[in-house]
Amino acid sequence: MKILIHWLVAAVAILISAYVLPGVHVTGLVAALVLALVLGIINAFLRPLLVVLTLPVTILTLGLFVFVINGFLVMLAASIVPGFTVDSFWWALVFGIVLAIVSAVLHSFEKEAPVV
Repeated sequence: MKILIHWLVAAVAILISAYVLPGVHVTGLVAALVLALVLGIINAFLRPLLVVLTLPVTILTLGLFVFVINGFLVMLAASIVPGFTVDSFWWALVFGIVLAIVSAVLHSFEKEAPVV
């Protein structure tokens, strides 16, 4: 049940982020749900590999290169998911930042289940 709530919160965060940014377009709730799933899979499997491979550049830029990796992963997701388009790499970069902020705010409203 908790993974379903996280998935729905991610989809709502995607819709809010796309509404705020004029260079990012999501056609509807179904596209946002698919995008949340695809971004979750990409971030679980591909992102750690890219972070490790680009570790020297990431250290040299004091961690700022991770934002570039996120932008490329958003562009990859845009090429996979129908109904989600990003106008340029810069909009993908900004979308990744705004999505992280909106997701953090929305996840802060989730109630913790009591431990029994």
